Amino acid sequence: MGPIVLILGSGPAAVAVKSWDRSVFDQVVAINNAWRLRPDWDVSIHPEDFPPEHRPPGLLACQRRIEARDYVPVQNTYGGFVYAGGTMAFTAGYWALGALKPRVMAFFGCDMVYAATGRTHFYGTGTADPLRADITLQSLEGKAARLQMLAAAQGCACVNLSWQDSRLVFPRATLDDLADTLPVAPDGPALAAAQAREAELGYMVPSGRYWEEADRFDAAALRDLDALWLAAQRASVRTASSPETAALSRRLDAAASGFRRGA
Repeated sequence: MGPIVLILGSGPAAVAVKSWDRSVFDQVVAINNAWRLRPDWDVSIHPEDFPPEHRPPGLLACQRRIEARDYVPVQNTYGGFVYAGGTMAFTAGYWALGALKPRVMAFFGCDMVYAATGRTHFYGTGTADPLRADITLQSLEGKAARLQMLAAAQGCACVNLSWQDSRLVFPRATLDDLADTLPVAPDGPALAAAQAREAELGYMVPSGRYWEEADRFDAAALRDLDALWLAAQRASVRTASSPETAALSRRLDAAASGFRRGA
């Protein structure tokens, strides 16, 4: 049975994690500055241009740092950055999906909604990286749907622990929900259609430095691909066997189902 993994971002609401029961999670993956929120994280993940002075000054024996040389090969096994979306919330998700093989990925502080004034991050005002002009980030919702669907196909549920406005399309959950959260199998034909279109486009960049080849990518084709992933998600919701699976995640009653937890 895979671990329950917290993917922790730097949204303003992320400070709430300081008071959470750490035992709910098997692994805590902290994106960029989120390692500052509490000391008992397991993984610090950041892009190659993340300033050294903002990185953890040291690591405990149980902690590790994940950088581009680590996550690029993993992300490539899921189709690469052009299809996944070039921002760290998704990069951390795909790395965790491939490296940790979780049964639940719970996102917090990763809503990618930024206030026009005041704090944009828990530490103050920062760059709204997911909103930059980038051909891979035309639809954050489409990229989130893709991650959720590929995770579900691997037996992993994606949930959002935030109750703030969010660009993530994952089901909302509480800490108490996580132990019994299971993914719903994606709609086969819809999933196959999205994956076939990716293969047809052929937008893999093995180095991960997709911006160096941006002129060969068709923005309209990528928008259409995002729509296919969102359609695949909606199709999975419609074909779910229980009303409780309406967001690609469910809680099973052990007595009624015969199951305690799923992988």
